[in-house]
Amino acid sequence: MDSDYHKIARTIKEVAKATLEASVMTDIEIGEVISVSPLQIALDAKTIIDAEFIILTKNTTMWSVDMDVDHRTENEAGGGGYAEFASHSHGYKGRKTYRVHNELVMGDKVILLRESGGQRYVALDRYYNPDRGCKD
Repeated sequence: MDSDYHKIARTIKEVAKATLEASVMTDIEIGEVISVSPLQIALDAKTIIDAEFIILTKNTTMWSVDMDVDHRTENEAGGGGYAEFASHSHGYKGRKTYRVHNELVMGDKVILLRESGGQRYVALDRYYNPDRGCKD
């Protein structure tokens, strides 16, 4: 089974090959997400890209990753003073699956690589958005 990286690399190679054959360079465009279901990205007021013409990457979609963990929880108490809720810590070890929420949302500015002929776009990443990212 191909990894996501191999799929992305193959897609980029296909786009590059088609571009060379057409002797037209690809363009990088900035679009804005105007709908998430179905996904639509606007390049300007008249040019709307529908989901069927958008290729998503890990930077622009939700995905999962398996990670190995080996640590202890912090001491924490709770539950109104009952003995079973006394302050304690315990080991947390093994292979865990984590979900990465990178899906595009309304208003995201998206960096797009346009295929020659302008039919398909690879959504490479978000343009800087200070309202998204790590939370305290």
